[in-house]
Amino acid sequence: MNGRRYVRRMPKKGEKRAREVLHLRVTGARRGLLQLEAEDGSVFSCGQESACGALWGDEVEAERIGSARVRVRKVLTRAHAQIVGVLHERQGERWIVPLERRLPRSIPVRPGGEAAQAGDIVHAQVVRWDDEGGLLVRIADNVGSFGKASAALDALIAECRLRTAFDAEALAEADACRPADPTDDPSRTDLRGLLSFTIDGRDAKDFDDAVSLQRLDGGLMRLGVHIADVGHYVPQGSALDQEAYLRGTSVYFPGRVLPMLPEPLSNGVCSLRPDEDKYTLSAMLDIDEHGAVVRTKLLRTITRSKARLVYDDVNALFDGDAAQRERLSAFEETLQAMRALSHAIRRRRAHQGAIDFDTDEPVFELDADGEPVAIAKRARGDAERMIEDFMLTANEAVARYGKARGLPLLYRVHEEPDPQKLDALKDFLDGIGVDARGIRHGAKPGDIRAVLERTRGTEAFSVVSMLALRSMQKARYDAQPLGHYGLAMADYCHFTSPIRRYPDLVVSRALSAVLTGGQARLRGDALAEAALRSSDCERMAADAERMADKLMMARYMRAHVGEAFDGVISGVSEWGVYVALSNGAEGFLHVRTLDDWFDFHERSMTLRGQRTGRVFALGRPLCVRVASVELETSSIDLALCEQEPAPAAPRQERRRMRGVRR
Repeated sequence: MNGRRYVRRMPKKGEKRAREVLHLRVTGARRGLLQLEAEDGSVFSCGQESACGALWGDEVEAERIGSARVRVRKVLTRAHAQIVGVLHERQGERWIVPLERRLPRSIPVRPGGEAAQAGDIVHAQVVRWDDEGGLLVRIADNVGSFGKASAALDALIAECRLRTAFDAEALAEADACRPADPTDDPSRTDLRGLLSFTIDGRDAKDFDDAVSLQRLDGGLMRLGVHIADVGHYVPQGSALDQEAYLRGTSVYFPGRVLPMLPEPLSNGVCSLRPDEDKYTLSAMLDIDEHGAVVRTKLLRTITRSKARLVYDDVNALFDGDAAQRERLSAFEETLQAMRALSHAIRRRRAHQGAIDFDTDEPVFELDADGEPVAIAKRARGDAERMIEDFMLTANEAVARYGKARGLPLLYRVHEEPDPQKLDALKDFLDGIGVDARGIRHGAKPGDIRAVLERTRGTEAFSVVSMLALRSMQKARYDAQPLGHYGLAMADYCHFTSPIRRYPDLVVSRALSAVLTGGQARLRGDALAEAALRSSDCERMAADAERMADKLMMARYMRAHVGEAFDGVISGVSEWGVYVALSNGAEGFLHVRTLDDWFDFHERSMTLRGQRTGRVFALGRPLCVRVASVELETSSIDLALCEQEPAPAAPRQERRRMRGVRR
């Protein structure tokens, strides 16, 4: 270690050994134990009686009392000075049920405070902590009735501490931004004559990217990926930049968006709307018939999108729909050539071992009051995959360009999978008879891709895909090009969405600086801090979006209590099984509702009945009915459509009372 020798001093006889002091964060609670995590990922546990009243999310100082056990000495930072919950009242006593499921399920309310009725969503201020005589709150603000979807979503946003309003200075800067004018910046390359267009979802308004395609000599295709030059309007250090830095990303909820930038920019001046001149950064990529980029040129440009196309319409054209062929006739030849190019790019990525999990996302249809009236799974057709292929190609090309020139970029990195989780995946695959050679320590992306391809089209695919995804590390941002495991790329960054992601804005500024002979201002420690901040914001946004989806699923399913659904077991625990329903919702089937005693086998992730021998395993189809829905916790409880008859258990089995009880 830097040429030094490190010697651990042993305590003298009679001298007490000083216990190691750790800085930890509370990440969960189970069976009366808190789970805490260190910055390096080490995990520890602590009994509730030794936790000093710490709650989920708190930063604590703890002393180590065993290999993986600690005792909290003090809470350094409270994560929940304010708690959002639903008010309950009975016989003069009031309490709140927090929307955050990792907090205590019932917290007493002190008399007084803001007026509210049972069933209202409230902001509660903590007035006493658990180690001070018991957790106690007072009502500080009334959000509204939990019976309204809009109020429930407002409460969730507040619970997640997401920024909703822009300050006056940022709004003033946004209002002062002028539309693109070639006379204001004659140094830009004029590509307004190019046939470029956007392809997005039908509800999209923030158009980050447009694409174009030209045939070159020698069989090459020149793919143009034209990205909104947000950095032109949001300079480093401005009020807009500070707001974008704090938000990190736009957050997308059913029927609502919290944009990273004010709407005059995100949906207006920066958005690549059709038939409007826009300042852009263009990646001009010459690609051969094998899908390989042979030449990259980056330009500061002014472009003009010729159309705003929609995924569904382009997919219909690809499927031969006569009406769409007529409507998109001016673009059909280019779109078909783009489709063929994307197939070549995808084949090349597959050959390199890139993993495609192809996960389903729920889409909610809302009524005028914001209540969900239907759930569907978001389909990915050739149009979606084509744009994804083009964006991945552009991102990789920009990362290589920046790395070769030593530019200070924020790279998108994805490290190797967790070895223990890979072992669990291998055990599961062995158990269902799937060839899993190569899985375990040192597995290459291609090894995992091969397993997915071997199970694609089978009942096991969704579960294998889910477990493989869970074995992955979380992708994050870093100032160093550490590579992207899942994409099997040595160099990768995010460049194509600067309207809605801060790292893309950082990259676009660095490119603009080098293209104009300058230097990027964000460097060194500040760049590393931006990477950490962006990763944290992405994680918070993903958690909030997932919670909103669960909220909407529960609100939708409350009208279907008692109805039967087909489903697939998506998770197994000692308490029961999670079931992914055919409509995209997920519920929980508790073992206490089953006519048997069950043993939980962690290695195979199964529950096995002691009397019936019935096995609940990942991927198994199941017919269930909705037993109840709890809106406050967004939980959907299930029951089997019909119970299998169970023979009486032998007396010795009943005495043993092994496994999980009803």
